[in-house]
Amino acid sequence: MAQFAVNTNRFDPYKNFKFRVKWDGRYVAGVSKVSSLKRTTEVVEHREGGDPSSARRSPGRTKYEAITLERGVTHDLEFENWAAKVWQHGAAFGAEVSLADFRKDIVIELYNEAGQLVIAYNVFRCWVSEYQSLPDLDANANAVAIAHLKLENEGWERDPAVAEPKEVSYTP
Repeated sequence: MAQFAVNTNRFDPYKNFKFRVKWDGRYVAGVSKVSSLKRTTEVVEHREGGDPSSARRSPGRTKYEAITLERGVTHDLEFENWAAKVWQHGAAFGAEVSLADFRKDIVIELYNEAGQLVIAYNVFRCWVSEYQSLPDLDANANAVAIAHLKLENEGWERDPAVAEPKEVSYTP
């Protein structure tokens, strides 16, 4: 059975290196890594007094793991500005947190090798629980300085409006 309904000759799954992140209706510049979308549903064990000795299991609370975004350090202030809405150092008493708008919905988009949008996830009510503006600095290292943003969220769902695109064949 074909894994792809539109592109029936395709057998390779999508790669994980072409993606974009969007919030406030804009793409966020330079995001180089996004952690996995993961949810866990607790197991509730129960039994009635007249049941055999074995327990029954049913679903309990569902938790959504935090999502970490990484990107190279630049002059773009998107990460820093959002983190400042959760806690602003030196702000006046009562103004440390921007309660009206510290949460955002974000969109994580996955693209195929040709740059066509193939899957998108909407992540709801995110807020910054951890922000790392600079990594460890090391004069002997040969690496890019990476900033991290850890986003707590209240769930996500795949965007059903994003359908499998028809992959085109190019002939020279």
